[in-house]
Formats: sequence, structure tokens, C-alpha cells
Amino acid sequence: MPQHGDVVKVTTKKGTEQGMLMPSPKKDVVLIKLDTGYNLGFKKEEVKSVLVVEKARETKAMMIKAASLNKNLPTISILHTGGTIASKVDYRTGGVTTDFSPEELVALFPELQSIANIKSELVAQMWSDDLRFKHFTLIAKKIEEHVRAGSRGIIVGMGTDNLAVAAAALSFIVESTSVPIVLVGAQRSSDRGSSDARMNLICAAEFVSKTDFGGVGICMHEKENDDFCVILPGAKTYKLHSSRRDAFKAINSAPLARVGYKDRKIVFVDKKYPRVGKELVIKPKVEEKVGLLRIHVNMFPEQFSFFQGYKGLIIEGTGLGHTPGQVPNPECEIHRKIYPALQKLIDSGCVVVMTTQCLFGGVNMNVYDKGRDLLDLGVIPGKDMLASTAFVKLSWLLANYKLDEVKKLVGENLRGEINERLEYEEDFI
Repeated sequence: MPQHGDVVKVTTKKGTEQGMLMPSPKKDVVLIKLDTGYNLGFKKEEVKSVLVVEKARETKAMMIKAASLNKNLPTISILHTGGTIASKVDYRTGGVTTDFSPEELVALFPELQSIANIKSELVAQMWSDDLRFKHFTLIAKKIEEHVRAGSRGIIVGMGTDNLAVAAAALSFIVESTSVPIVLVGAQRSSDRGSSDARMNLICAAEFVSKTDFGGVGICMHEKENDDFCVILPGAKTYKLHSSRRDAFKAINSAPLARVGYKDRKIVFVDKKYPRVGKELVIKPKVEEKVGLLRIHVNMFPEQFSFFQGYKGLIIEGTGLGHTPGQVPNPECEIHRKIYPALQKLIDSGCVVVMTTQCLFGGVNMNVYDKGRDLLDLGVIPGKDMLASTAFVKLSWLLANYKLDEVKKLVGENLRGEINERLEYEEDFI
């Protein structure tokens, strides 16, 4: 009798399909999950047979014992925070769940042990959309703990939706590092045939165990094929696609390195990449009261006034860094109140920084009079910083520096987040 989790062949009048038998929300439907990860349903009245190809097997945790450590290999730490990279099919719901312990994660990818001795720790069990600033502090302190204990490199496994934001936050919190630190995720869960989890994690392990990279990076697929992963700059990366395996791209920048999955060769694209320092230095404090506001049509002054009491605000403005505020016709009369609302916010001590919604390029608030109006109010240009990077950078600055220093440092390049000069690219994606 087929059970949920079994690999089965379903035969109908139209042909045969193979997949994993899933619980069906409808009693008259047979539901299977294909190797691609998609679900396929058949009406029971049309099903001729359901044959078991392979019985469901439970994943058993594999504990890494001290006696099995290889003295010829470095030790790296995998800090586990959940997300798709640590997800498996939930046979109750037919979806995916972050249910693996760190030991189970290692058991899924036994080839890790030929690269390095693996330490693993569960830092948090969550999807990345549940991240808060406090989690960045928590992760940074765990990184420090494992480096102090002798780890040669750090991998942080995380959900992809806010992975780039977390990488940016850690780029500032970790002022200098004596080991490589790489965040890694997966667009498709570990038990899917098309999963990118194995390749991303293996390439990340190769990179942190064999290089002198001294910063925070991201390791994900370079393209949809399984040839290379790229190491992307932590403060200059954006997730551009909801499901593709090559969703992560460097913005106004380039990958730091490429890691071959098949030959395991590492080639640095950026020869000026940051090198490891003598010691790990972290400043883990972050300011909670920082906001992010995206400019859109039909805005109201109350949307700016909402942030009264906040220490900082990032505005994701239009084009070169604009907000509504002028009154070119009667329909825009409400805009007359926006600049005063913004001025009141700045006068209250809130640091307001302008970025652009355009992923490529940067702000230039001296081109149009709208930009100059905002400069006169005290809005600080964020240059070509990604809004999400500016958001976590401002949080970190406000918690660690005096207000005058914050206003100065927010527009300076600290971790590769700002380009003083943007090169023209014919194809910018």
C-alpha cells in the first residue's frame, strides 16, 4: 500500500508520471511531487495504478564525533538559521518546512567532510522574513564564539528572501575578520531534484576553507546550470528573482570570486578583495528605530510624519533621488504638506538618507530642483547604496557613533557599499 513520502509511478489513460506521493487536500485526487518540485494531481477515477518505486526513507542525523576529525583538514563552522537550504518536504501539508537539526544538514551533504572538519550549531529556526535587527547581533556573536574556538571559516545558512540584507548588516557589524565569512542559501529545498542547496553549500565550504578572503560574502549559483557558484559582495548584492537558482546578482559591482563545482577551483575576479586580518573585531550594537520608506504615486504627508520618534529613515526615492513636494497643478495640492512634514522629521533629530528605487545607478540630488529642495531640508544623499544596505548601515552607525559622525559616515564607503565613480555598462543586468 503506497504511503505518503513513497516514490511512486502513477499510470492513467494518458500515460505514466513518477514522483513522491503527497497528502491531497481533496479525497478524489492523487497528488505527487515531481523531481522539479512541482505538484501534479490526478483524479482517482482516471488512475489505473499507483506502483511504489521506492519506499520513503527517514533522514537519520549523523553526529560528527571528535574521534573522526581529520587533522589534515581545517575546521569550519556552519551556523544554521533555517530557510530553504535546510528544508524538506512536510508530508502532512505537502509544502516545505525547516525541520532539520544542524546534524541532519551535515548528514545530507556527507562530502562536506572531505573538505573540512564540520562544526554546526542551530542559531535560530526561522524563515528569513522573520529576521529582526537583534538577529544580526545574535549571529555576529555566534560567529565570534566559533572563531574564538578555532574555526577556520564560517558559513551562515539562511533563507534567501532576506539573505542579502543579512549579509549587508554583518558586513558592517564585522569590522575586520581573521576568517572568511559566507552566507549561503537555496532557492529550492534540499530534497528536490533541482535543489541548489548541495552545490551552494559545497562551494561555500571550499571557499571558506581554502582562501584568505577577509570579509562577508554570499555564495549562490552563478547561472541556472550546475557549473559555478559566485562569491558576491555582502553589501552590494540583491535578490532579483523569486525562484531561479541564479537569483542573486552584484549591483553596480561584480562578483568577488567564482567557485567551480565540478573541479572545485577558486578564481578571484576582484584581485583587490579584502584579506583576512589578525583578529576578529565586531561591533554588534544596532539601533532598532530605523525606518524604510518607498516613494510611490499618491503619497500623503502622514506617511512621512509616521516616522516621528525614529532615529533614522531611509527614503527609496524615484530616479536620481526625489519625493513629491511641489505643486505643479491643483491635483497635487496635498504635496504642499510633504516638505514641511519631512522638515519636521529632520528637525527632530532623525537622520534621513536618500537612495534610489532604481537598482542600478545612484542618486544625484543636484540635477533637478526637487533634489536640491530635499538637500536644503537636510536629506543626505546615499549615492549608489542599495536601499536595504543603507537601512542596515544606518542602524549600525546610529548605535555606534555620535550623531555628527553618523551624518558624515553614512555617505562614505566603509565596506564596499558605495562606488565613488560608476562605470558605464552596456548590459547592466
